[in-house]
Amino acid sequence: MRASTLLAGILAAASTATAYTHTKHINYTVVSGIFQQDDPATNASTFDFIASNFGLINRTYPSDSSCPDGKQSTQWQRLAHYISTLNKKSPRNERYTLFFMGRHGEGYHNAAESYFGTPAWNCYWSELDGNGTVTWADAKLTEVGVQQALRVNKFWANLIKDGKISPPETYYTSPLYRCLDTARLTFTGLDLPRKSPFVPVVKEFLREGISAHTCDRRSSKSSIRQNFPGFKFEKGFAEEDPYWTELYAEPRDNQDARSKAVVDDIFTNDDSTHISISSHSGEIASLLRGKSLHSFYALRGNRLMVSHSPRSSCLQSQHRCRDSCPCQGDYVEWRCASDYDVAVYAAKDVCGAADN
Repeated sequence: MRASTLLAGILAAASTATAYTHTKHINYTVVSGIFQQDDPATNASTFDFIASNFGLINRTYPSDSSCPDGKQSTQWQRLAHYISTLNKKSPRNERYTLFFMGRHGEGYHNAAESYFGTPAWNCYWSELDGNGTVTWADAKLTEVGVQQALRVNKFWANLIKDGKISPPETYYTSPLYRCLDTARLTFTGLDLPRKSPFVPVVKEFLREGISAHTCDRRSSKSSIRQNFPGFKFEKGFAEEDPYWTELYAEPRDNQDARSKAVVDDIFTNDDSTHISISSHSGEIASLLRGKSLHSFYALRGNRLMVSHSPRSSCLQSQHRCRDSCPCQGDYVEWRCASDYDVAVYAAKDVCGAADN
């Protein structure tokens, strides 16, 4: 099932400076033992994020004795208190943050690839806007994708009411339609705190890995604003897509570099403890690539996000896709249909450190 993916992870950051600057370097590590997705023994092919309560492990925390609600606290309330305690006791340059990373529901590009088959899709159909019946350029959600997002919305509603989970305080999303719509369907109508309403920020670098596929070409800023009123744009968000180029693809190292850049940007400018990111399987995999991280791939998976090695020119180097078409036997495209992922991260931020 291609359903929305949620990643939740606690991130701790350490910095030698009191103010963030463009020269600092942030290292992220996962705080293990909180979510099942962090355990290499967890079977991604059979994992059910709803049945497993987002994968949250039923355990005690060192801070349980001081939890405000005592023995009546839910597992999520005790986790929130644990994170709060970690932040209070950590050095001034260290911080813990819980990330919820969700993959979009099924889009028309996913359905088209299933219909035509991956070789024909990659060689021909993916480079078109559609087939005359269906459009998959900046693909919208299929009805299946809509229902997947609504299912997650219902799950969130139950967790907020009965599980007493702390909802995200801030929301970020890829600029591609399928993520914008998944975020809207997932979080609209929930009983959210007044101080933390669902007002997502559209961030360019949370988009899927850029390929020759037209599904990776975003719509204009004006179109996004018209279809998703109330969504905000990050500073400098261009009217037209500045990165998608016909028949060219973004190298993996470049995607990882801009993934690191966008996480650093969020972590540097957002003091929230609970953060939601709506993105894509490939981009979430890029966000997760890095140190101290179990890669939780495959169907219905959940993941954690950690990445490193920033680059200053993350989108300059590109390569042609057609030259490596699967029809010639050497083109491989990794795909993953994930649901939800949860994990705890530790991040170290060292001001002035050289890129590596």
